Amino acid sequence: MKSLNEMSKITVVGAGNVGATCANVLAHADAVNEVVLIDIQGNMAKGKALDMWQQAPIDGYSTRVVGGDDYTLTAGSDIVIITAGIPRKPGMSRDDLIATNAKIVVSVTENILKHTKNPIIIVVSNPLDVMTYACWKASGLSDKRVIGMAGVLDTARYRAFLAEALDISPKDIQAVLMGGHGDTMVPLPRYTTVSGIPVTELIRKDKLDAILERTKVGGGELVNLMGTSAWYAPGAAAAQMAITILKDEKRIFPCCVRLNGQYKLKDIFVGAPVKLGKKGIQEIIKLRLKKDELALLHKSAEAVKEVADALDAMKLF
Repeated sequence: MKSLNEMSKITVVGAGNVGATCANVLAHADAVNEVVLIDIQGNMAKGKALDMWQQAPIDGYSTRVVGGDDYTLTAGSDIVIITAGIPRKPGMSRDDLIATNAKIVVSVTENILKHTKNPIIIVVSNPLDVMTYACWKASGLSDKRVIGMAGVLDTARYRAFLAEALDISPKDIQAVLMGGHGDTMVPLPRYTTVSGIPVTELIRKDKLDAILERTKVGGGELVNLMGTSAWYAPGAAAAQMAITILKDEKRIFPCCVRLNGQYKLKDIFVGAPVKLGKKGIQEIIKLRLKKDELALLHKSAEAVKEVADALDAMKLF
């Protein structure tokens, strides 16, 4: 990772809604010299990048945004964010979706590594936990440099719902969720605070439980409303992780990471709190989970492992 005085570069692969939003948030942060937007539809990526560059004089940022389908544009990237993939379509089995998106993620990873030696990769493609695993397997990179974006998004949804219920600013809410990205995620209310005050002192248990359940199906709620998956919050979440890494802020976020003994789980990618910095995952935070919390985490990990085993059976690596 370069120092803050050197040129910095972030590549976003996938110029759809999530990728384009992510690139736009990165540009507005004005913390990186160049953002590259890559997509198999090269003209779309080039056009969206040009549109963002023309936005720079209006919104006042200096980040150069370029796009296309040529991976040579990505050379020397500090961080790569992979959003490429397809949503599950009617009639498509889970295994079909896994196989299709894994092939995309593996292809993207291989193309990136042709031009950049040792990037940090943030995976957004779904199914998130298993696509992060696929990227790590294909890349040969350290498991500290391949990270899945899930917990930042899930906690953002949780905090937004709490802010609405409590009629307060979401800025004052801190929270932790663990486990897989989906309805088996493990919220941890006792680690949820509002300006240091435990949330359990501010809201009734039944209301909090309802918010936790809504958080678990937060993605599905948006699909039902819009007919497609979300993009503003996921794109911003991935951008926040990248900026934290680039600036070596050492902030603690819940992310999808490879556990290798922590929480009595081994060789599996699931959500856990980590310290993010210029080396990627600088530390996996070990919380003192209660027995019921640990049991829920293991149940969530079993659901992730089932999908990972299905991927392994396809022998794509």
